Amino acid sequence: MAQEQLTISHLKGHHLTQIERGKIAGLLAAGKSARQIAAEIGVCHQTINNELKRGCIQQVKKVNGKEQYFNVYAPDTAQIHYQTNRQRCHRPLNFKSITNFLAYFDDHFHQDHWSPDAAVGFAHKHRLFKRTEMVCTKTLYNYIDAQLLEIRNLDLLEKTKRRTKHHWSHKHRRLIGKSIEERPECVDKRSEFGHFEIDTVVGKRSGHECVLLTFTERKTRFDFIRLIEGKDADSVAYAIKGICAEFGDLIKSVTADNGTEFTALEEAFTGVADIYYAHPYSSSERGTNETHNRMIRRYLPKGYSLDTVSPKTVAIVEDRLNQLPRRILKYQAPEKAFQIEAARARRAHIA
Repeated sequence: MAQEQLTISHLKGHHLTQIERGKIAGLLAAGKSARQIAAEIGVCHQTINNELKRGCIQQVKKVNGKEQYFNVYAPDTAQIHYQTNRQRCHRPLNFKSITNFLAYFDDHFHQDHWSPDAAVGFAHKHRLFKRTEMVCTKTLYNYIDAQLLEIRNLDLLEKTKRRTKHHWSHKHRRLIGKSIEERPECVDKRSEFGHFEIDTVVGKRSGHECVLLTFTERKTRFDFIRLIEGKDADSVAYAIKGICAEFGDLIKSVTADNGTEFTALEEAFTGVADIYYAHPYSSSERGTNETHNRMIRRYLPKGYSLDTVSPKTVAIVEDRLNQLPRRILKYQAPEKAFQIEAARARRAHIA
């Protein structure tokens, strides 16, 4: 006899829903068998048998003046049993054994603005706690989602703001200088040290206030942040000369957007670096720089007048970003990574 074709349409690992339990009750009332119900819902017949056992309750009815007990499937009872069992299926919370780690995370989150992943990764890399004395990043985020900690999702920098973005390259637009398409492959892959991205961060959009110049190294994610007098080419060139005076021997290339403040970059970096320009309206081509600018907004939000900010405050923001452990650097701080790469590059130059 030919084998009956399987009619299971439920994905493996997906449990019955409350709506499907109500449907089971309706099909039972219509006189359907367990196999017929299974075919209707699209699950294995044994799933229906197990469900009927879990959701079975006894009801009392009087028949001819006598009380008789009947077994009846109750979808609401089955749903309650399911939810109770689901709460028991995970590992018990181990708050008592990880209190020191949670205190460590709380301190770094509030004082140094570390992310949950940075705290977990740094502690694990430097063996600050035993495996049994800490939790992984996913579990820590679960604690925050369940509001088991004082830290809430609204306190996190990225989690509540991320959304899918679509980027288009406007290649028909005119570029100031050499296109990013001419940039060497080693720059794209971040395999070589000394390639930077440059941008400006505006406070109030009055056009006459101070702005921030950000200069980010692609491989180590080290960020220079300078407070300049305005969003113009002269102010940018003056700040660049200060950076080049100390680190000019390390700069191999610079990638910028097509803003008017970057029209004089080739003169500012004469004999120091190659200059490449991203396509207009394509901030994703300078993703490292844009990510750091977003992190700066945590301390200096949009609409905040940068005329009231001192260079000392900017230096504190710069230090916090450069001291933040990054997963992409195997939880090493950008400042440490930059120092190692800079020393290696200068030794190679001397040799």
